[in-house]
Amino acid sequence: MNPAAPRVLVIDDEAQIRRFLDIGLRAEGYQVVLAATGAEGLGLAATQSPDVVVLDIGLPDMEGHDVLRELRTWTQVPVLMLSVRDAETEKVKALDHGANDYVTKPFGIQELMARLRVLLRQGAKARQADAPVRYDDGSLVVDLARREVFLDTVPVTLTRKEFAVLSMLVRHPGRVVSQQQILRDIWGPTHVQDTHYLRIVMGKLRQKLSDDASAPRWLKTEPGVGYRFPAQ
Repeated sequence: MNPAAPRVLVIDDEAQIRRFLDIGLRAEGYQVVLAATGAEGLGLAATQSPDVVVLDIGLPDMEGHDVLRELRTWTQVPVLMLSVRDAETEKVKALDHGANDYVTKPFGIQELMARLRVLLRQGAKARQADAPVRYDDGSLVVDLARREVFLDTVPVTLTRKEFAVLSMLVRHPGRVVSQQQILRDIWGPTHVQDTHYLRIVMGKLRQKLSDDASAPRWLKTEPGVGYRFPAQ
């Protein structure tokens, strides 16, 4: 296998679909990485640096939509969603969460290949924007690729939403990120007015990072607007 060949990460719980895609993609010269669960897929996305992700919506441990939202907190790798659900609302939901394309099962391998070629052409720009992001000021360490946070060398355990919010702020150092932007990207476009969700998560983050709200070191509030993470 050509080590320079594009790498496709397939996240699907159906063994026959994984085998079908593995054979078809390898026949077209792609490198293939396979995952059967959302958690496994997120781990491989962080460690294998895929050029494109093929993601099933119906996974045993978490919804594909949730996997997509987590991916979008730290990578813009092109994502093609797969699903037996052909309702327009499902497609809109996937696209709103950051999917680049959507294919309904059953599908033809040639159609899938054509769509992947389009996404791979878009992927070069995404890879440039996906340089590994790691914040380290000697006290707080946030490693987005490894999904790890340390405070004074002690691991900090965050929920998915807490990590997603922190990641979004870390990726925009020195810039104010609006409450609406955070809510839209992490909770979805129907939750842009649900600022209490964000306040709860920010409170938990401050508690876990020992960041005093009255004199914050990292999670700075811009009243009525949003939040800002310091530039290194």
